Amino acid sequence: MALLNLNLSDPLMKALKAVNSIAGKSLTEEDLRKQRSAMELAGKLAAPTGGVSLESFQVGEIPCEWVKPDLAHNPQYVILYAHGGGYTCGGLAYARILAAKLAVSTGFSVVSFEYRLAPENKFPAALDDGNQVWDYLIEQGYKNDKVILAGDSAGGNLTVCLTQRILQEGKEPPRMLLLFSPWTDMTAKSKSYQQYDGKDPILTKHYVESVRDAVIGTDVEAADPIYSPLFGEFKHFPPTFVQVGKTEILYEDSASLVKQIQKAGGKAKLDVEKDGWHVYQQMPLPVASRAMRRLADYVSDEIYNNQRIKDI
Repeated sequence: MALLNLNLSDPLMKALKAVNSIAGKSLTEEDLRKQRSAMELAGKLAAPTGGVSLESFQVGEIPCEWVKPDLAHNPQYVILYAHGGGYTCGGLAYARILAAKLAVSTGFSVVSFEYRLAPENKFPAALDDGNQVWDYLIEQGYKNDKVILAGDSAGGNLTVCLTQRILQEGKEPPRMLLLFSPWTDMTAKSKSYQQYDGKDPILTKHYVESVRDAVIGTDVEAADPIYSPLFGEFKHFPPTFVQVGKTEILYEDSASLVKQIQKAGGKAKLDVEKDGWHVYQQMPLPVASRAMRRLADYVSDEIYNNQRIKDI
């Protein structure tokens, strides 16, 4: 499916656009209400309805959900998944779109969580919530090397920040990271912001800057690694698989992340979809299915093939 032929009036695309504020110009209380409602609609429209079972639970005050594959289930591993939405929108219904696809593609159970949103709760509230769910999984008996972190867009930011925090605290990192168009640089100064603003059917530079200000405020330095993990430390970072659309404004956020991990001696792979857009994997389309198969191949090779090599 060529990007130029993308049907922007499709109900699902309209919902996803509304989520990402293309239809709105501000983050007023009314606009946020509309965006959050649209995100719930997107979850209902796009989340796979078969092949998984759902189970709600709580970690402290954080609503969470197990998404377990019905077939080919390997219970040894778990994926902790953080949804996107600019840190200002999103909940379990929206998270279910990619959580279900991750579960079916990998055969692993997925835990999604409803982290606190900005502007009511500024960063690092969401990161603290992710850290709490990570600790919960470890306390439940999952070893760090059996936990995979995944995230899209702002959830990708949370995922990378959480991994850096884990390493900074001297703890063992997760087994790997699976990222969809991660937001890694909050300065919004990379060339893809200029090159693809107006071409990206989901995000605009104006929107990203607006949610950034809502999430971290305007009295801090956006380049601080606390907010922009691209400028942080990547020593001992786990294997990382990053998928991104070629003509989205966050392209450089993904490409530069992979380069930074590799520069630090880590293993990272950039998967670029020339016909993709921001988190295109959410859509019930062939291009998304192909992306999830590539992700599944990466996970299988990383876990099963590497394990066979160690056993020889």
